[in-house]
Amino acid sequence: MKIRLFLVFVCLSAAGIGIAFVGGCAPTKSDKTADGRTIVTYWEKWTGFEGDAMQAIVDDFNKSQDRIFVERLPVSSIDRKIMLATAGGDPPDIAGLWSWAIANYAEKGAITPLNKMLAEAGISKTNYIPVFWDLCSYRGFTWALPSTPATMALHWNKKMFREAGLDPDVPPKSLDELDAMAEKLTVVQIDRKGKKARVRYTDLTPEEKEARDFSIVQLGISPAEPGWYNQMWGYWFGGRLWDSDRKITANSPENAAALDWFVSYPRKYGLRNMQTFGATFGNFSSPQNPFLAGRIAMVIQGVWMYNFISKYSPGMEWGAAPFPSKDPAKTPNVTIAECDVMAIPKGARHPKEAFEFIRYVNSQAPMEKLCIGQRKFSPLAICSPDFVQKHPNPFIEVFSDLARSENALYVPQISIWNEYVEEMNVAYDRANIGAKTPRDALTIAEERVQWKFDRIMRRWDKVKEERIKEWSQ
Repeated sequence: MKIRLFLVFVCLSAAGIGIAFVGGCAPTKSDKTADGRTIVTYWEKWTGFEGDAMQAIVDDFNKSQDRIFVERLPVSSIDRKIMLATAGGDPPDIAGLWSWAIANYAEKGAITPLNKMLAEAGISKTNYIPVFWDLCSYRGFTWALPSTPATMALHWNKKMFREAGLDPDVPPKSLDELDAMAEKLTVVQIDRKGKKARVRYTDLTPEEKEARDFSIVQLGISPAEPGWYNQMWGYWFGGRLWDSDRKITANSPENAAALDWFVSYPRKYGLRNMQTFGATFGNFSSPQNPFLAGRIAMVIQGVWMYNFISKYSPGMEWGAAPFPSKDPAKTPNVTIAECDVMAIPKGARHPKEAFEFIRYVNSQAPMEKLCIGQRKFSPLAICSPDFVQKHPNPFIEVFSDLARSENALYVPQISIWNEYVEEMNVAYDRANIGAKTPRDALTIAEERVQWKFDRIMRRWDKVKEERIKEWSQ
């Protein structure tokens, strides 16, 4: 009864908060086409060219057989709406989610484990670059399959390298080398003898560097740009965010060293100078993006960055390479791996037909067509010989090779990841403005996340036998 009343409220509020139709909100719809095919509803977050790329795969599948008709619906705020629709008993048959959300959806019983269907189809980890299979797995079960993958790499502006006297084709190989290059690439404006002068940071006197009485014109790099991965900088220092069991490790020596490196930039260039410079940046998806506008020479970004370069700065000379770690001899080719995934919500009306489409997408030809359309690499272990040759991104192999690295890492598979991110962002902000030392800031974050995680684990201990039995059926 409570669920029904809640759904009535959702229906009445949908126009105001943008919730998609869920159980009881839309009139009952036939699940068969006029020619008798089973309609499989597929909610996906993609729009624009990414949505078009997936729609082409949907169209190909619908033409390839006469039993199933997949109907793709673009849905915003999909993570919230899938949860609402599942709770209301009227979910779509397929949900296009993110890999980091799997733990939360699995624990809440909102998605269906695929183990039996995968076994019957002969699909296993050997079919994939291992990290992407791992991203789809949680507590011994596989909950989704990849659609398109991503890894993160260093992107650099070759023209800016050349102007700074650096070899435009040689990126930094270590974090220390990156810091040294960044100083050469940084240009500031300073008052000298009553006149404004633009000089490279390396040409400032020791006294001028100490005073920081200048404004920043361009930066070699800003660890805070784009700011999406701050909580994971510790990976490049050999750190981890949890022990893969029950302990949160935000305050490890490696993570503290990463935060200390992060705050070394406002210490060096001046916090207010960095803030003033950052306030001039435009939207990420625009020509005013600081990397695309030639205001920052190096940035960490994902495989998708090619799309924005080609659209907003098509004349840019650029390169991509592994983002260097603190100790490249011990931790080479560090990257963050993630992927979009396709899952079957709990209570979906046509799970077998939904899986047939997911399986189709994860076969070689459709997957490569999708990844070419979205300008990404394939998550599959085997690629066709001409995939790289026909790919528009000239550095696509960099991202694919990084996915195969033993240091291809990902977010902790815990259901409170969003809360973890919030606490780490607060820790980075506190350290960045000097309100806390890196160690103290991370100590607070670790304690707060550990308390929340312990609460989740206590609940899990009470239901795990029942859940695992249910998932195994």
